[in-house]
Amino acid sequence: CGVSLADEIATNLGIKVSGAKMSRFASGEIYFRAEESVRGADVFVVQSHSDPVNLSIMEQLVMLDAMKRASAKRITAVVPYYGYARQDKKVLAREPISAKLLADLLTAAGSDRVVSVDLHAGQIQGYFDFPFDHLTALPVLSGYLQNDLGLHGDDLVIVSPDAGRIKTAERLREYLHADLAFLYKRRSRKE
Repeated sequence: CGVSLADEIATNLGIKVSGAKMSRFASGEIYFRAEESVRGADVFVVQSHSDPVNLSIMEQLVMLDAMKRASAKRITAVVPYYGYARQDKKVLAREPISAKLLADLLTAAGSDRVVSVDLHAGQIQGYFDFPFDHLTALPVLSGYLQNDLGLHGDDLVIVSPDAGRIKTAERLREYLHADLAFLYKRRSRKE
């Protein structure tokens, strides 16, 4: 297995990732314990909400709660991929706004700040009553495409998967000096 994102961040900062124990009870419940004191410290809990998304979210919530109960001074939830971000508004009756629910969970678990990357919709930042740092990976992605893969504007067409991502695709197109296209798709939703 490769180096974790937390390890890469710590290496770039010249610090170590704090030791911790995470395991499962026979029932599947998550157990977490920090192996060193965090009292009065700034703590960053790094967890992407990748597959299995619900387990990833619950792990982060348990870690955040543990840090709060261990008297950390300030707790930042670092969420490179924010789960449930596509459920940021109601389209039909009886639908949840799951991105807001996740914001409430991160807050209740003890977050004082959230850092995330390339949200599905910027409005998610407004679901929090404390600082939210919305970063973009477009400069890194464009650098990778140009420098590592040798692709340049004449070789590329940036395609937006839907109308909602046109602005993001346009920004990437500007970095790469490429052409732009988008897909028009319609989904039928059953009530």
